[in-house]
Amino acid sequence: MSPAAPTPAYRRLSVEERRAQLLQAALSLFAHRAPEEVSLDDVAEAAGVSRPLVYRYFPGGKQQLYEAALRSAADELQDCFDEPHEGPLPARLSRALDRYLAFVDSHDTGFSALLQGGSVVETSRTGAIVDGVRRAAAEHILSHLGVTDPGPRLRMTVRMWITAVEAASLIWLDEGKQPPADELRDWLVEQFSAVLTVTAARDEQTAELLHALG
Repeated sequence: MSPAAPTPAYRRLSVEERRAQLLQAALSLFAHRAPEEVSLDDVAEAAGVSRPLVYRYFPGGKQQLYEAALRSAADELQDCFDEPHEGPLPARLSRALDRYLAFVDSHDTGFSALLQGGSVVETSRTGAIVDGVRRAAAEHILSHLGVTDPGPRLRMTVRMWITAVEAASLIWLDEGKQPPADELRDWLVEQFSAVLTVTAARDEQTAELLHALG
């Protein structure tokens, strides 16, 4: 008889690895179910661990776990707009929106719950996390425009466009992800150019910016 293959040695996960495992399990659940529909037992089962172990890493229970998962998702969303400053602005925005819409597509129900609010686990802290994503996205856009000191009209225009992207994403999910993501992306890029043009008619800084962009 040939000798049996050796059994792989068990490796205990480090604190960071275990925490990351639990967060990933939670994110996978929050992505497709509203937060109030996910229990700690669900997270424990998804991670293949016991409920007491989840409490060991998240003694604040479901609220702490949800906020940690939300921060992780927020970091990923912010990274969507972290685009190299190379090439034409519309192409940069298109690549950023491709990543953003891919995130929306993969997180589906969780994205809707995140932005629409109303969850039983929603707090001022979770609201601040979501608002931080919006502000970070606006700062990325202003950076791509080459603006370090935006006036109120230009800053408002960029933040309004970020809000429009969010609203369009939610409607897109509600409409069965129609039109196709690439068409929605192109439409949103065109809308950005349009709102800048409208603002330029009333704001000298934006007008100079559009002239410089050609």
